[in-house]
Amino acid sequence: MSRLTRDIKRIVAYYQRKYKTSNPFQIAEALGIEIQIGDIGSRYGCYMYLKRSKCIWLNENLEPHELEFVMAHELGHAIMHPRQNCYFIKHKTLLLNSKIEKEANKFAAELLISDSDVQEYVVERQYSICALARLWGYHKELIELKLK
Repeated sequence: MSRLTRDIKRIVAYYQRKYKTSNPFQIAEALGIEIQIGDIGSRYGCYMYLKRSKCIWLNENLEPHELEFVMAHELGHAIMHPRQNCYFIKHKTLLLNSKIEKEANKFAAELLISDSDVQEYVVERQYSICALARLWGYHKELIELKLK
């Protein structure tokens, strides 16, 4: 396991313990992050630091699992990159090589997919990544990040 993965696992575990949830909306609310859901064009979401306030915008046209993933991704930015403005653009952000986008994706994977789920479905039941994507409703790239 890489140092980055260990660090992100530690960060996620801290917030899960502190707020007793893995729900990204509840964690953001507890942290005082403003959340807006509306029509933001081709973007899935974005995180912005404006006038000393953390703000997350989410696209209202997302499916429930996509909305949860994008929220977790943007929460990752709010926690790990608090003063950088970040945009989640459809069909680009999951595949980007940018360090901060990789970190936000890894944060989302760690927050949304538990180690116990990986143990049960990957190790014990030997589900494929495609089967897990259908079962959990997340993109296969997110599951691959979790399994790395």
